Amino acid sequence: MTLSYPRRQRQLQNLTRKLGLPAQALVQWHLLDLALTHPTVSAQENYEQLEFVGDAVVRLIASEVLWQAYPEWPVGEFAAIRSVLVSDRFLATLATEYGLELYLLVAGSAVNDRVGQESRLADAFEAVVGALYLSTHTLELVLPWLGPHFQRLAAQVHADPARLNYKAALQEWTQSQFKVLPEYRVQEIEQRGLELERFYAEVWLQGEKLGQGTGRSIKAAEQAAAQEAFLAIQKGI
Repeated sequence: MTLSYPRRQRQLQNLTRKLGLPAQALVQWHLLDLALTHPTVSAQENYEQLEFVGDAVVRLIASEVLWQAYPEWPVGEFAAIRSVLVSDRFLATLATEYGLELYLLVAGSAVNDRVGQESRLADAFEAVVGALYLSTHTLELVLPWLGPHFQRLAAQVHADPARLNYKAALQEWTQSQFKVLPEYRVQEIEQRGLELERFYAEVWLQGEKLGQGTGRSIKAAEQAAAQEAFLAIQKGI
């Protein structure tokens, strides 16, 4: 089945090529189109239900990858690392790698909602996974390209003492040492073109700036600032 809009059909076919799917892949194009339709475009026909399905599929794939690649890890480690792999931050990063924002139909106030971009991309990513899964009711259109990402990320998270969540690691350290939380100060960067880094963040503790960083979202900028602070602290310990 193809869409009645040739331009949209070509867009979605281009996306599947980016994902590495073969030209003859049994993609249900109307589902993929729905997966990339934000609720601001249609209150009835949007990605929300597919996101619900995709959330379960993403967790299943992450679990299978961990079980197959790292059978010696305890189940507690599986759970901790899987929570990072399926987080909005990582899914939005993968969505950005595949340029999902180019195919996502958004309207109204969400068009310029930079703060909500991370969760919007993560939701759309899960919806795309849901659409591809429901196209065949198997993992054949998802596991070949998503599995390697999760395997690579799992190894990185496992090797990192902060589990690549520097905000959480920094907070744990400040609470253990000073019984207080770090303070984040964020401002939007004035755009002079198509810069991806839209926010600048600083992290402060008891009147001292510990780190700074930039990112496409507030969360990303805070993570970058926390990373600089945490790594500096680790060097000094």
